[in-house]
Parts: sequence; C-alpha cells; structure tokens
Amino acid sequence: MHTASKIGPNSIIQTVAALEATYGKSKTENMLRKIGQGYLIGNLPKEMVEETKFHTLACALQKEIGETASASILKESGERTARYLLKVRIPAIFQRLVKLLPARTAFKLLFYAISKNAWTFAGSGKFSYIMNRPPEITVKVTFPTHPVVSNFYLGTFTALLHELVNPKSIIKADIRKELGAIVCHYRCEI
Repeated sequence: MHTASKIGPNSIIQTVAALEATYGKSKTENMLRKIGQGYLIGNLPKEMVEETKFHTLACALQKEIGETASASILKESGERTARYLLKVRIPAIFQRLVKLLPARTAFKLLFYAISKNAWTFAGSGKFSYIMNRPPEITVKVTFPTHPVVSNFYLGTFTALLHELVNPKSIIKADIRKELGAIVCHYRCEI
C-alpha cells in the first residue's frame, strides 16, 4: 500500500496567511469554503501534512483567482515560509556563519543543508542543486499539480538567498511539464 508523502505544514499555513494579507480574513474564509478548502478555517495544520492537501489548495486557488493572482499568493507564501525557517528552523549560528562566507560558498553550504531536509517541501518529488555558473536549483514535483506551485519554491529560495547569501540575488525560473511531472528549474544569479 502506498502512503502519501508528507510536507511541512507551512505550505498551507503561509498560503492561508498570504490570502488573508491580500484579501482579508472574511473574504479568504469565503473563498476557502467556495473552493472546498473550508476545513482549513480555524484548523490550520500543526504537523506534517500529506502533499495532496497543499497541491489541492494550490490548484483550487489557480482555478478560482487565476494564474497571476495565485502565483503572487504562492510566492508570498514561500517568502513567509522562509521567514519562519530563519526564525525557527535554521540555527542562528549557522545563519551568522553563512553570511560571513563568499556568495558561492554560502550558496553551496545553504543548499547542502537544505538538501538534507528537502523531503519536507518536495514530498514525493526530487530536489537537487548544482554549482554551475550561475548555480542552479531543481525541484521536480511528481505529484499531480499545477505549475503555479513553482512560485512557492521561488518565494522561499529567493527570500533565503536574499537573507543569507546576497540581498541582490536574482532567480530566473524555467518551469516545464515533463512526463507527468512539473520540473521547476531555478538559475540563481548570486
């Protein structure tokens, strides 16, 4: 029997927070009910969640508010997730160390550390990075979803790079559907 892969609850918590910041609490709650996600109202997850829940939410938002608006919400959700990681999950001493390093070395150390816990956001998918010039990050999402989810990763990676590697970092995304998967490829100009 196949058990669903789990990811961190911030994927959902921060998406709802981004919706509330954009549309207000009342309109967000009405929208969540309308798109079949009303169970989240006053009931945000506190533990790891099945990746299906995040991808279902992202797809429902895309259908309800369109690709541009949902991309913006998911990017903000990723940025909020990065702020959470910096505050709660990434040790302060590690952050101080990374900030002292040259950009390429900092990038390599940061994404090496991220790769050790990549399952918490990639779920059943795959995460990798390579130290090309410029460095590149790839997230392959194998669970059925919409390419708009790539904005969640974009927001997270951009915010982490800006805080820990170089505040002027620019990420260029190349998102493609390949053999039933969505491949999110990010070139990072650090």
